[in-house]
Amino acid sequence: MRSAVLNDPATVTDRRKPWHARLREPAAGLIFLLPMLVLFVIFRFVPSLGAVGMSVTDYQLSGEFDFVGFENYTRLFSDQIFLSSLWASVLYAVLYVPMVFLVGMTTALLLHHVARAGGFFRGALFLPYVTSSVLAAILWLWVFASDGLINGLLSQAGFGTFPFLSGDQITVLAAIAVVATWRGFGYPMLILLAGLKNIPEDLTEAAMIDGAGPVRRFFSITLPLLRPVIFFVMVVDTIVAFQVFDLIYVMTGGGPARASHTLVYMLYEEGFQFFDFGYAATIGVAIFLIVLVISLIQRVFLDKDNNE
Repeated sequence: MRSAVLNDPATVTDRRKPWHARLREPAAGLIFLLPMLVLFVIFRFVPSLGAVGMSVTDYQLSGEFDFVGFENYTRLFSDQIFLSSLWASVLYAVLYVPMVFLVGMTTALLLHHVARAGGFFRGALFLPYVTSSVLAAILWLWVFASDGLINGLLSQAGFGTFPFLSGDQITVLAAIAVVATWRGFGYPMLILLAGLKNIPEDLTEAAMIDGAGPVRRFFSITLPLLRPVIFFVMVVDTIVAFQVFDLIYVMTGGGPARASHTLVYMLYEEGFQFFDFGYAATIGVAIFLIVLVISLIQRVFLDKDNNE
């Protein structure tokens, strides 16, 4: 196989070109990529390195700081608020990620079989994703309020009210996960829909000829071929779950009794209310490491083909 590639006429011709001619296309690609690469380095890479450096200091609002080593990390693992916030973030991710995936997959499967007005339905279902998260939180705050839409209907039906945003931790986080799913399912829907479009129809038709029903085709053909796409969607949704802040800030403020006090909300409090920037940076590094470990675990179970 390798000898066939090396003896390919296009490869031989390319080797005969001068070195500067061979570098022309890669250089052109690098030039087009350079603006985005510069922005990534300035606004992503440099701040990330700065956060890591800040996490080993007691950085103050005035700009003064002293090197404290791993003192912030030692404090982190003995902080009960951090441990409770970590549990709230993990519980929210467990609720949100399967929910948004199931809704995204269901809508993608429905759109995949829509013959007419597919573009209209894709745009309509994607619309909540481009809606302001603060606006969505205010809207759903009215829906979930004690005198809001759902509780009003429950009262009219004689069931009384339900404490969506003032009950126990699972109830509150589940309510926020519903709002986040309503707003965010459009992105995984489009990614999964693109994956469905790339599945060869010959395989599906052959399975139909062999007598496989829709459920059998889905689990034997669709899901295995969608595994790389599902892995990507799961990783992105996990990152989104651990970064949730705006919905919690507007709807619950981290309450009740820290039931929705996630890691990012704790980072916000430490950095912008208590001005303990070194400790806040430590929380940010911890979030990065937690998401990285979870992503590696997801890779082992969902991206087996590439691992092998």
